[in-house]
Amino acid sequence: MTRLTLVRRLWSDSTLLRHLLVAVLGVVAITAVLTAVSDFRSVQLAEMAYLGTAAGGLTVLTGLNGQISLGHGALMAFGAYTTALLLPDLEASTPLVLVVLAAVLVTLAVGSVVGVAAARLHGPYLAGATVALAVAVPGIALFYKQTLGGEQGIPVVLPPTPQWALDAGYYLTGTDPSRSKFVAYVAWLTLIATFFLLANLSRSRVGRRWRAVRDDEVAAELAGINLGRARVSAFMVSAAAAGAAGAMLAISVRLAAPGSFTLTLSLTLLAAVVLGGLGSLTGALLGAALLTFLPQVVTDLGTDAGLDNIQAAELAPLVYGLVMVLVVLLAPLGIAGTLRSLMLRHRHQDRHRGPTQTTGQTTVQTTGQTTGQTTGQTTPQTTDQATGPDTPGAISTTSKGTSP
Repeated sequence: MTRLTLVRRLWSDSTLLRHLLVAVLGVVAITAVLTAVSDFRSVQLAEMAYLGTAAGGLTVLTGLNGQISLGHGALMAFGAYTTALLLPDLEASTPLVLVVLAAVLVTLAVGSVVGVAAARLHGPYLAGATVALAVAVPGIALFYKQTLGGEQGIPVVLPPTPQWALDAGYYLTGTDPSRSKFVAYVAWLTLIATFFLLANLSRSRVGRRWRAVRDDEVAAELAGINLGRARVSAFMVSAAAAGAAGAMLAISVRLAAPGSFTLTLSLTLLAAVVLGGLGSLTGALLGAALLTFLPQVVTDLGTDAGLDNIQAAELAPLVYGLVMVLVVLLAPLGIAGTLRSLMLRHRHQDRHRGPTQTTGQTTVQTTGQTTGQTTGQTTPQTTDQATGPDTPGAISTTSKGTSP
């Protein structure tokens, strides 16, 4: 067995190794990108990271388990407010990693409660319940003004960049990372870690249970799958991802306010999942990229075309809506799903085209060889048999040979 064959077998058989390699390549790629871009682009990339993290959790819930949630913006609020309460000032001694883990655990607990309550709901009823969650949660901050800051929210004071992070950044890039780039690094590392866990979960036995419940509930129940447990577990995993995204949002914006977690944010996340492709983590990342960069690009194009700032800003939602309609009509599987189906179709055509040509060549060669062998072998035998001693040809030849 050659080394190349061994590598191919390991790549195809080991899902964990494959996902780990993709995660490492992602870290290398984002390091190179953040080194080359400005601080403004770093802020945009951080926004793309926390939107992608939340959209990844939502695509697991909606795409793999079939539950429609319109309240993921509210779940992000729990993660953001937990982060803000743990980082009130520079004297806060809680490490940033523990702050993110606390935000994930709090949101996980909330997601388990909501998941148990919504386990018996389906379709529009589940969507309506999560809409109620998205509408009600921002009001909690208004009710507890002294603790949660009311309409103004709670400021998030980011602790100083650790010395080891500065040293690592200088060693890898040759420059000291700024505060915005450090936040972007943290957000993207969180996204990569979340996607790594979600990708392995989706390929595991748990992910197969989620798909079974999504495809046919009756068949899944007959197979021994607990439907309620599968739905609750999917909701909890999705809520944990939303909590990590909310923590990154609070760190990036430096504020946790109820105005940041309205129903619009939940609809935006669902739009990102639909644009990218349901059930695809790559699609969730593509949808987050469209949500982050498309409005700015359209606004710049409108300004260059002679529109004022207000008109150019109003043009962005129109173009975004047109892109949404075109994707739904022309690519119902989403961007990632459509690209994957085209690649599979092309591979299928090549696979069927190859054996046809080979079969044709083999048939021609075999026919030629068979014909030649038959002609070369059968004809002399037939001639010998035809000129045997009982035939006129043989008598004539004998007569000629014995005549004086």
